[in-house]
Amino acid sequence: MAEELTAAVRPRWTYRVFSLERTAEGIRLAGTDFLLPGKTAERMLAQCGQAALFACTLGAEFDARLRSSQARDMAGAVILDACGSAWVEQGCDRAEREIAGRFPGMYLTDRFSPGYGDLPLSLQPAFCALLDVGRRLGVSVTDRFLMVPTKSVTAVAGLSDRPQMARIRGCEYCSMQTTCALRKRGMRCAL
Repeated sequence: MAEELTAAVRPRWTYRVFSLERTAEGIRLAGTDFLLPGKTAERMLAQCGQAALFACTLGAEFDARLRSSQARDMAGAVILDACGSAWVEQGCDRAEREIAGRFPGMYLTDRFSPGYGDLPLSLQPAFCALLDVGRRLGVSVTDRFLMVPTKSVTAVAGLSDRPQMARIRGCEYCSMQTTCALRKRGMRCAL
């Protein structure tokens, strides 16, 4: 199933790189009104003068395949969904490599997304508007801040002139450790 998926669906991405301005309210993307509030963004971008915002999607093609699989074989659909999650994350990895290649001598932070730590999911519409993901990738945001097609990801990665240590290390480092709905269900969002 994974081989079939990788042959049929290609991750697509777009990104923009912004200089960062520190304000009392949070980190502002230069030339915009877009603000990354909270301690997560502050910590992740502490040594960065720039950040790349990017979006990656498997597109409507994947959603159509998943719906078709759900109608025929629910167990297979679960496997296809998991493969889609892994494939869109690989697309994010490729987007990061492209960004890094465009900025030789710079170091990327771990990527983090709206909904991670204290970075609110409610940033999703403005985040997607900045990247023009509707036109560029065919991605839209619902009134509950979820993206359609479903296998779509938005993320921020800081750019620094110094090597960056890995900061995303799991639940014991997360600011939502005691209130996380995933942990309460015995799940995790990061390793």
